[in-house]
Amino acid sequence: MKKIGVTGLLLLLLIVAAGCGQKPQASPGGAEPSKDSPITTPATVNAGGGSEGEQGTAGKDEGTSSEPNVQTPEVITKKIEVFFTDDQVTDLKTVEREITYTEDLIKYKQAFKALQTADPGHISLWEKVILNSVQFAEGEVAIDISLPDEARLGAGGESLAIDAIKQTYFQFDEVKTLELTVDGEKLDSLMGHVDLEHPFKK
Repeated sequence: MKKIGVTGLLLLLLIVAAGCGQKPQASPGGAEPSKDSPITTPATVNAGGGSEGEQGTAGKDEGTSSEPNVQTPEVITKKIEVFFTDDQVTDLKTVEREITYTEDLIKYKQAFKALQTADPGHISLWEKVILNSVQFAEGEVAIDISLPDEARLGAGGESLAIDAIKQTYFQFDEVKTLELTVDGEKLDSLMGHVDLEHPFKK
């Protein structure tokens, strides 16, 4: 009986030892790579459809945008009337001129320039006047000028000069009033002979 018990105990120890000696089998999906086998990483797919390692040029070209088109202002040509006098300085002479502009403010400047340039046989009453600025707002053209000594006229010339500039600007439908200042000041008289209105009304 004693021998049988010892033999059974030895047999049990052999079975346990045999069980511990077996290596556990790895699950099919969790095999660990060996040190000698290369490690492969799946390529990351980018938004362009290619792998991250690929040098795709199509995606770069898609992001390039051309500069926006710049519209050229429309050039308007208009025939206007400007007013001069003769060598007797007794009345006004009407002359048709053609001006070009892209906006109303330029139109008013071009009208003043036309008023300063007379044809042969005519005299400009505004030729030697210096134009400082032209502004337009709410139906009013505001013109600021400087008057050098050579631009000053007698009573008759001054009266005609005022009529000439009024008729030149009041031909534009949108112009309802005309404000005329000298070096920024609203003078009682342009050249000392004729009273100025502030503003002149159509």
